[in-house]
Amino acid sequence: MFENLTERLERSFKILKGEGRITEINVAETLKDIRKALLDADVNYKIAKQFTDDVKQKALGMNVLTAIKPGQLLTKLVHDELATLMGGKAADVNLSGNPTVILIAGLQGSGKTTFTAKLANHLRSKKGKNPLLVAGDVYRPAAIDQLKVLAQQINVPVFSIDGSQDPVNIAREGIKQAKQSGRDLVIIDTAGRLAIDEQMMQEVEAIKKATSPNEILFVVDSMTGQDAVNTAKEFNDRLNFDGVVLTKLDGDTRGGAALSIRTVVDKPIKFVSMGEKIDTLDVFHPQRMADRILGMGDIVSLVERAQEQYDAEQAKTLQKKILKNKFDFNDFMQQLEQLKKMGNLKDLASMIPGMGKALKDIDIDDNAFKGIEAIIKSMTPAERENPALLNGSRRKRIAEGSGTSIVEVNRLMKQFDDMRKMMKMFSGSGAKNMARMMAQRPRRM
Repeated sequence: MFENLTERLERSFKILKGEGRITEINVAETLKDIRKALLDADVNYKIAKQFTDDVKQKALGMNVLTAIKPGQLLTKLVHDELATLMGGKAADVNLSGNPTVILIAGLQGSGKTTFTAKLANHLRSKKGKNPLLVAGDVYRPAAIDQLKVLAQQINVPVFSIDGSQDPVNIAREGIKQAKQSGRDLVIIDTAGRLAIDEQMMQEVEAIKKATSPNEILFVVDSMTGQDAVNTAKEFNDRLNFDGVVLTKLDGDTRGGAALSIRTVVDKPIKFVSMGEKIDTLDVFHPQRMADRILGMGDIVSLVERAQEQYDAEQAKTLQKKILKNKFDFNDFMQQLEQLKKMGNLKDLASMIPGMGKALKDIDIDDNAFKGIEAIIKSMTPAERENPALLNGSRRKRIAEGSGTSIVEVNRLMKQFDDMRKMMKMFSGSGAKNMARMMAQRPRRM
């Protein structure tokens, strides 16, 4: 996500490297390069020009700050302007009403149906809502079945009317069903088309009029760049939607939609969606996205994802086991499961400052843990609880059972043993002992 833009911007800042101060000449050269980078990322030309003009005006006005290097100052200004361009701060979803009604709109293939299920899962887990999904796409083959399959994964009901070709009535009856069954959230998935047409617009307008939604979200495929922005403008002119959802941000996207859409439609980006997994939905934070675009990582989001998987009681139990050197392969598997739930491995690693660039050409397979899991699952319960039992013959049996080699089993055993020692060292009194040892080390003269 945004890798090419990040790389181009880093190159642009190097123009100022070694300069003693900002001048109109050197800042103009840098910003010309930044404008080209934005245009290559498919950002609207007028927006890119206004962006660089604003940065230039502020940069020249701050020339008195001699304590800050020109490159650092311009990086800060570009960061702040990027965040402002994308909305400045995160925007909430309107959850008023009983039930709250959220209408989902967009073109076919933008990811509306998948997002509908993701949003239900997100609002249930984060806001305590009790959702009902309404299958309003009566045209696309298997659209209703797709929604039901996704909803089944999160144990959320779907309202549909067999054989009906009237999405307005389906939406209206869905809200009635929610009231009768005590559901406090209705999310209506509507039909899309391959391109905007009058029939489509009239239909979604009719659904809006019949349901009076508290929130209308426009779902857009971020990989379509400026086409996405133009589509958003046409939908907004007809629906006056409340926010934008960017999908497929894990794809080969240049970032133009994320950087342009807020200015064009004057509506906030509320969510970003990556991948097909039901839990890969994030609230959009402009400041954090600006951090990531400039290669600064996103530690806050990484910590938040970790906290979502954090279990206080489990952590206490694990701490005791580590202190007693009883950490075993069952615990190890538990930690792997938590890590996998946090999301795509490459995306997680890119949230660490400096890692995005380092991983640019490295393929991190989400199935990287499968071999490890196969080895551990080939162990007996006793072997998992007591790794000391794993002698040569047992390791050979485990290698054959897991479809791996003795070398791979031995490597895992070595890594596990090293990790166990490290965990012991940094837990409780072990950390204090290490600090004491470090303090007592002879100093070099």
